[in-house]
Amino acid sequence: MAAPSIRNVAIIAHVDHGKTTLVDGLLKQAGTFRTGEVVAERAMDSNDLERERGITILSKCTAVTWKGVRINIVDTPGHADFGGEVERVLGMVDSVLLLVDAYEGAMPQTRFVTQKAFEMGLSPIVVVNKIDRPGVDPHDVMDQVFALFDSLGASDAQLDFPVIYASGRQGYAIRELGDEPKDLSPILDLIIEKVPPAKGDPDAPLLMQVATLDYDDYLGYMAIGRMRAGRSKVGDRVLLAHRDGSKEEFRVQKVLGFQGLKRFELAEAVAGDIVAFTGMSNLNVGETITSIQNPTILPLLKIDAPTITMNFRVNDGPFAGKEGKYVTSRNISERLQRELKSNVALRVEDTADAGVFRVSGRGELHLTVLIETMRREGYEVCVSQPQVILKTDEATGKVQEPYEDAVIDLDENYVGPVVAELNRRLGQMREMRPSAPGRTRLEYRIPARGLIGYRSQFMTDTRGTGVLYTQFAEYGPQGPDIRTRQNGVLISSEAGTSNAYGLFYLQERGQLFIGPNIANYSGMIVGIHQRDNDLVVNPNKAKKLTNIRTTAADEKLILAPPRQLTLEYALEFINDDELVEVTPQTIRLRKLILDHNERRRLEKERGKASEIDD
Repeated sequence: MAAPSIRNVAIIAHVDHGKTTLVDGLLKQAGTFRTGEVVAERAMDSNDLERERGITILSKCTAVTWKGVRINIVDTPGHADFGGEVERVLGMVDSVLLLVDAYEGAMPQTRFVTQKAFEMGLSPIVVVNKIDRPGVDPHDVMDQVFALFDSLGASDAQLDFPVIYASGRQGYAIRELGDEPKDLSPILDLIIEKVPPAKGDPDAPLLMQVATLDYDDYLGYMAIGRMRAGRSKVGDRVLLAHRDGSKEEFRVQKVLGFQGLKRFELAEAVAGDIVAFTGMSNLNVGETITSIQNPTILPLLKIDAPTITMNFRVNDGPFAGKEGKYVTSRNISERLQRELKSNVALRVEDTADAGVFRVSGRGELHLTVLIETMRREGYEVCVSQPQVILKTDEATGKVQEPYEDAVIDLDENYVGPVVAELNRRLGQMREMRPSAPGRTRLEYRIPARGLIGYRSQFMTDTRGTGVLYTQFAEYGPQGPDIRTRQNGVLISSEAGTSNAYGLFYLQERGQLFIGPNIANYSGMIVGIHQRDNDLVVNPNKAKKLTNIRTTAADEKLILAPPRQLTLEYALEFINDDELVEVTPQTIRLRKLILDHNERRRLEKERGKASEIDD
């Protein structure tokens, strides 16, 4: 049976192709906001990190009512690192709106999300977005999309896809390129026309899989998902089948539906709708809510394996506990276990060392967002350099490493240094072609470890004008070692507070990370050395006072501004014997072993005593 008045659709696309902006436009078009209501731009990006970075991190549900039909819309992230969010919500919908930028065309993540949709048998509606940009070629983009679908093995029904042209920012959509633009109603009409009504038998036993979850201080856990079958109302006793095989009976305390940016209470949830249940004591993504009398347990969601790992450890530096609220290994362990409940692509393992946890994710951005979230919640943690996850080929017994497809768009003046650096990092050029007047597009297949630490250098090489997109491709043969960082570091020799005099004479040694009057400790990294070896320096050295006057006595000291450390840059910068110390107020770099003598002794044992005392 089908629910004729319900349509479920997800919006998928490459990053920055305009998904969240289009959802804003659809909400306004359907009259969700009252006249004069102040609505933030990209209203679906509700948490602070999403607003600051201008990206979607978590999948979110909303709904509009159009011509008597309830349309449930799921907004999804565009970054490959958050692909787990896309994979888990595609099971809730019956079709997808595939947005493609009319200027950029089909990009790596377009391929990834389309492949996932095809694997689930979904037929897409293609929306060519941003047609108001100058220099666009919608016909060429449609050729790219058709070629992409064909290469992914699309069925005849999937290749016969409807197309609509839109500008989410300007708020209009047209069926044909020559039509007069009015508003976004053609998209909503097309959804009602082409998306099949939501299937599900309301008279069958209750069945729902938890696709995403939320937590409320008053309501507790909220299980959000699509009702596969049956119906449920407040007060019903239902069964929750947990991931570990245990079962929990609970009474449904609230049934919530979505409308615009708000949730509202429903009298009854019916098969086919996307709803939220509350009342359970514990919850994980992918678990099944079903009838007690006739239980049906659905298989857990299949999520792609992580490719990047790093160690989270207790902050054991001299400044530990001064800025953070949660500093112990128990605090960090509980927070990581809590993250596992909703972050399905994350893996956390204990290690042989006390207070050290091995955390694996889909990419640097995936783990960076977790660290930044913990930092804002008051946690102190030290994290190691990201490492790729290797695996052994069962057939040959050889070690394999992950490879990524990189697509680069840059000014043609900067192609030389970028190509030279990618070749040094074992990249293989697949294609090089002009993308726009004065710009070039490069396509590379490159080991994932070759990209660690490259983004900041890429922005420097292209003077901030280049765009770099990466997407996991496959596991392949392990290549030779890559030396990612060319420079050594400046290491503070003793605890104290930096001053202008000490820093002034260090400037000629390299670029500094700290300014004057900054507390530092022995083993803390205070700058980049201009040579390839590490150097122990004293940024706290004060001027010796004497009663002898000299011409240079009151010489003005001019300091160059220090380099500001961001979390992304810090993780890309460090080597395997260094850590990033993250606290709610500060990001510091430090050596894993703080004591210089101990560090030198270990390096001698490894046969590479490279540090020189200043």
